[in-house]
Amino acid sequence: MTLTVADIDITRYIDHTLLDPLATEDAIATLCDQAIRFEFPAVCVYPTHIKTAVNRLQQYSPKVCTVIGFPSGATTSAVKLYEAQDAVDQGATELDVVINIGWLKSGKVDAVHQELANICATTGQTVKAILETTLLTDAEKRLGAEVSLDAGVAFLKTSTGWHGGATPADIKLLSKVARDRVGIKASGGIRTLEQALALIAAGANRLGTSRGVDLVRMATAEIESPEPSGPG
Repeated sequence: MTLTVADIDITRYIDHTLLDPLATEDAIATLCDQAIRFEFPAVCVYPTHIKTAVNRLQQYSPKVCTVIGFPSGATTSAVKLYEAQDAVDQGATELDVVINIGWLKSGKVDAVHQELANICATTGQTVKAILETTLLTDAEKRLGAEVSLDAGVAFLKTSTGWHGGATPADIKLLSKVARDRVGIKASGGIRTLEQALALIAAGANRLGTSRGVDLVRMATAEIESPEPSGPG
């Protein structure tokens, strides 16, 4: 399946992301203003910027997403749970949680499950499990996805972006496991319109990217100046 910009509204897929540790409050405000302008589903920021984003987005449609256990996933379950609850108390309604990758690779699937299930049950918010697919075998990707689904997550997410990013092949694999029961979020290294369309065609419902505005501009330019169809 090949998508074109005429087939979709790309703004409906973008989690507008700023996870730069150097980000200022002004930069977060700009991120939120862009999300309002283009009606992106969400902004994704570090926990320290949740309140700024919540205040800026009051009465507007974009949701506030933050990251938990980011980027390693190796903090303790108690710390992740506290971080998640604190994020919700500040106003975040979407939580992108990095699973404990070492546990998954060691076969400690019960621990992975319990950690995610506790966060889902305690917060009652949208939880996206970050699997870090570039570090996993296909068998581990399937196992991580299945455990996350059983724990009650709302999305399977490919990557933090720290170890590479999303690929259409991984999106197809996760989509096959999910069977439309949850959303699929592609993230990491999404810089071009071609990449974005390929990931959506593969089954992604959300795109985590800091290039959201650029993607919209690329799509608009392509619609306004389509390539000529050739002579005749």
